[in-house]
Formats: sequence, structure tokens, C-alpha cells
Amino acid sequence: MTSGGEARLIDVELDESIGRSTPDIEHERAVAIFDLIEENSFRPVGDEIGGPYKLRLSLLEKRLIFTTSRECGELVATHILSLTPLRRVVRDYFMICESYYEAIRSATPSKIEAIDMGRRGLHNEGSQTLQSRLEGKIEVDFITARRLFTLVCVLHWRG
Repeated sequence: MTSGGEARLIDVELDESIGRSTPDIEHERAVAIFDLIEENSFRPVGDEIGGPYKLRLSLLEKRLIFTTSRECGELVATHILSLTPLRRVVRDYFMICESYYEAIRSATPSKIEAIDMGRRGLHNEGSQTLQSRLEGKIEVDFITARRLFTLVCVLHWRG
């Protein structure tokens, strides 16, 4: 953590480029944002003043744009992250989530547990990929990377 302020997010905003969706998906986005703000470790690399920070996410083609500002609104940094390296794991994560929700209705507890372990494993893989893609740009701990990955997934969820 920097000496000048907190290394954490206090607000996450989705730009209008993200678009709005069904009430269920909007609810999932709100929950993902709430969870991210509730517990996180977030610091743009090279920022000596420190936070707390506000994050604005927007989409441009197949890129996620992270615009970070201080609590007062002063711009700290903008980073553009290609979503292509995450595409496979997000797709696989959605498929296993569908299997998991289907299994909850009819499968044995051991099958549900096995699918859930796979689901958690894919979530961890996506989180690690995201954390490594942010390396050198934004320092995040693994919990924050997991919560950011959840938010990225919800941004892609079509219901």
C-alpha cells in the first residue's frame, strides 16, 4: 500500500458502453459490484499518492477499459485490457455453470460437488489470467482478481 492513501476501490461504475440487460442480469451485476467494493485491494502501478479509488469500466470492441480516478474525481490512469485471453475461460465457465445449475435440480450430491469443484477451478483460472493481464498496470490481490473476474463474466452474461 502506498503511504499517501488506501489501496482500494470505493466505487465501480459501468459505462453506458456496457449496455443494460434483463433485471436478473442487472441484479447479478449489482451484486458483483457490491462484493468487489466490500473487499478489495486495488492500486494502479506507479501511483504514489494513493486512493481510495473509483473505477469506471467500459467496453470498446473486445477490450475492457479500466479508468481509475481518486475519490475527488482526479484521473489516475486508464488501462485497456484485451478480453481475448479470457474468452475461452469465460465460455468454459458459463458452460460449467449451466451444468452446475442443471445438476442442482436432479443430480446426486457427489456429482454436484464434482461439478462445483470444476466450476471453482475455472473461476480461479480466469482470476489468475486476469491478475496476470493486469500485472504492471494495476496491483490486485487474488480475492480482488476473483471478484473482478466475476464482474467480467456478468458483463458477458446474456441470460
